Amino acid sequence: MQPVDFTTLKAACSELRTNWLPSRTEQVYQRDRYTIVIALRTLKQRGWLEISWHPQAAHICIGDPPPRIPDTFTFSQQLIHQLGGLALVGIEAIAPWERVIDLQFARRPGESALYHVYVEIMGKYSNVILTDASNITIAPAHQVSQQQSSVRPIQTGQPYETPPKLTGTLPNLSESQERWQERVSLVPGAIKRQLLKSYSGLSAALLESMLLAANIPSETSTDTLKPEDWQSLFERWQEWLQALDSNKFQPAWTKDGYTVMGWGGVESAKDTQELLKLYYTDQLNQQLFSQLRHQLSQKLNNILEKLNNKAQTFKTRLQQSDRADEYRQKADLLMAHLQNWEPGMKEIIIPDFESNEPVAIALQPDKNAVQNAQSLYKQHQKLKRARSAVEPLLLEVQTEIDYLEQVQAAIDQIDNYQTAEDLQALEEIREELIGQKYLQDPEYRDRPSNENSISHFYHYRTPSGFEVLIGRNNRQNDQLTFRVAGDYDLWFHAQEIPGSHVLLRLEPGAIVEETDLQFVANLAAYYSRARQSDQVPVIYTQLKHVYKPKGAKPGIAIYKQETILWGKPQLVMGIGHRA
Repeated sequence: MQPVDFTTLKAACSELRTNWLPSRTEQVYQRDRYTIVIALRTLKQRGWLEISWHPQAAHICIGDPPPRIPDTFTFSQQLIHQLGGLALVGIEAIAPWERVIDLQFARRPGESALYHVYVEIMGKYSNVILTDASNITIAPAHQVSQQQSSVRPIQTGQPYETPPKLTGTLPNLSESQERWQERVSLVPGAIKRQLLKSYSGLSAALLESMLLAANIPSETSTDTLKPEDWQSLFERWQEWLQALDSNKFQPAWTKDGYTVMGWGGVESAKDTQELLKLYYTDQLNQQLFSQLRHQLSQKLNNILEKLNNKAQTFKTRLQQSDRADEYRQKADLLMAHLQNWEPGMKEIIIPDFESNEPVAIALQPDKNAVQNAQSLYKQHQKLKRARSAVEPLLLEVQTEIDYLEQVQAAIDQIDNYQTAEDLQALEEIREELIGQKYLQDPEYRDRPSNENSISHFYHYRTPSGFEVLIGRNNRQNDQLTFRVAGDYDLWFHAQEIPGSHVLLRLEPGAIVEETDLQFVANLAAYYSRARQSDQVPVIYTQLKHVYKPKGAKPGIAIYKQETILWGKPQLVMGIGHRA
């Protein structure tokens, strides 16, 4: 993940000063452990200043409004208590080339600051610290004790100390090319590494784009650079320093990230605020998606393994109980041939009633024939009772397995992150598993779910233009089938295979072609556990024939009066959808 460097921070703060000073603080909301948003209002606009101290994605920019769920974090409560109604009157760096921003809050513009919020954008050491006018710490986002750091503890009630000052040489616009070149090439080495060693205020991403703009590979050794290479690179160096001096930047997307210098840009961005908001939202979502998908998959695999072992135990006991009649038949044979028994016998062979084939019956030598027959009758009754006890247990376990395999199939379908809806679909699955008591409540809060929204379903269009909606998890499957579906829609599902509910939306009197039905059947096959098969049996029926059993788990439905088609999931590859 590309970190916010000094250049990016300067570009972001320059825009914030231009567009958001002065502004009134109306609200503070903490999204998660690492992010707060502050509602700001100017005479022209209202927005949310997003401040993150995430160890990999610390940043500051105008972001999205917060979700409509309660904020239970104490840091945000302390901020709104102190800053509510005050004006943001200053956004200043604490020192040249430092990645620490001082947000200054006063009663009104022109007055001295009553409070400071220091935003430290410093990788894993990032922090946000609220102080009073005399710089006494009121609340740090991340408290650092004396035991954790003797160099710079950060604790409530203590004076705010700035981070250790930069010790390296700082870039200077007035430095000549000769002096600059001499400093960088003093010790031969890769040009990128030598620049990082020679000057403070640089980042790997900035130098990559700078060298790309100068058409110099980053691993080129300084002693192999030609005079024209040095000239081209110094021009880019000057261009960068002039941009910092004039606060004129060119935010753009690059192949692997972003730049505020325009170098290597493949697409321009509206401004630095949008660039940072979109980039870090997307990067953090991808990170959360991968972690959550792995956690859910691991949890389900563990639960299913235990349930399958339990089911196998029950099946073994049922197989044993299948021998109940055998014990009764042997007991009947023994009672019918009591005269053949002799004391001390360990086995008796008696012809079967029907086939007349010899049947060997094991005996307990210390019991007589009648007692042995009674033991066999008791074993018969025991096994019969076992069947009646085990069958409902097996049914219960198998129902649970079917449900969890349906959940597992939904996770398998969401195999990589593309949009925020992919993460939301996984979060809904986690919420469902928490609701079903398979997971404990997480420590952090989730986004609110909009029960009425259908924007997160997969959307397709049939060859005739009919809309197709597909649920991405059990919550969406239930919503799709029992809330969204209309009387004239057709409901599709892979037959007896875990998969998504698929809805073909139809208006009254609409005529559906065979190509449309086959198209939807292919989708139902593709969004099922049988995705890799050549052909998958798919049923479809009218919505009035689809029911949810009383007390059934999410995503479970029964149907009747169905028609079967053969879906071909491989034909869906490459067909575009929108979420």
